[in-house]
Amino acid sequence: MEGTLFKVLFLLFVLSIVSTLVHGQGTSVGFYSSTCPKAESIVKSTVTSHVNSDSSLAPGLLRMHFHDCFVQGCDASVLVSGSGTEKTAFPNLGLRGYEVIDDAKTQLETACPGVVSCADILALAARDSVVLSGGLSWQVPTGRRDGRVSQASDVNNLPGPGDSVDVQKQKFAAKGLNTQDLVTLVGK
Repeated sequence: MEGTLFKVLFLLFVLSIVSTLVHGQGTSVGFYSSTCPKAESIVKSTVTSHVNSDSSLAPGLLRMHFHDCFVQGCDASVLVSGSGTEKTAFPNLGLRGYEVIDDAKTQLETACPGVVSCADILALAARDSVVLSGGLSWQVPTGRRDGRVSQASDVNNLPGPGDSVDVQKQKFAAKGLNTQDLVTLVGK
């Protein structure tokens, strides 16, 4: 359990770095306060319910958020279904937690139709999964727009276990991240 908690806390740092990739998208803390005031509580209760039933979903949601953000920014393009989408790319075949996002989206569409983006649901779910795993909480700026383009070939941007250090450095540099970020995120 201690090793799992360490990994979750470590991934919290990953998300803080990933969050730097979304600044400038018009996001702000409390974006839905007037248009869907219960958005965050709906996502939190949905994540709580699912993680209480299957605790392995917590790291799965965090990993899905990282895979989404690293490819095209935090736009939920990893959630798009269909032939040749990011979801079908080899590195994403093991992602877990789609049903949690779908459940939260269904509930949010009932409460505030057409208001909350899937990109924000995924970001909030990742935060909530970390908290449920014993990690620290943080404020999630919301207001992301859902991506409309999702191509399996874009997943090549993800750092992979077979990538050389130089290739990983290039992939991180392309996202505005440095060698220290690389070591922190992929080092053991």
